[in-house]
Amino acid sequence: MGTTRQAKRTLLRQYLAEARLERITEADFSLLRQRLATVSEAYLRGLVRSCGVELDPVVEGVRQDSFEELGRTLAALAREYQEAVAEGDRERARRCRRAVLTGKEHARLAARRAGSSPEASARKEEMASWMLVWLENPGIFPAWLALRRKAAGNSQP
Repeated sequence: MGTTRQAKRTLLRQYLAEARLERITEADFSLLRQRLATVSEAYLRGLVRSCGVELDPVVEGVRQDSFEELGRTLAALAREYQEAVAEGDRERARRCRRAVLTGKEHARLAARRAGSSPEASARKEEMASWMLVWLENPGIFPAWLALRRKAAGNSQP
């Protein structure tokens, strides 16, 4: 039933070696989606995240491995969003918002997952709240994050 996961990883590595990419842009990601048409966008995003090549913020999406990663990726998306707005690129700004909306929904689903500990659920709800701040006003998110970290004495979250 189609190509195995390992074969898809191999195809991705071959593409990266041929293209000699230092960074995967949205255009590269789109081309990869065409080449690996049978994989979902989420699966491909996971593959490119694991390949060790730098990713454009919209390609990387919102990372929820830690609060540090969450803050880093949301700040990068905020910068990307602000640039898109300044350039009048409504589609790119929309893709930034969509990445954060998707991340928020994933966090909320993880918080409600059956069998999740109360601590894990609270952590994911806190992550979703960070994304709500971003969605309310992406331009203030980096300053909000800096103030939040300062108030918390740099402790996580």
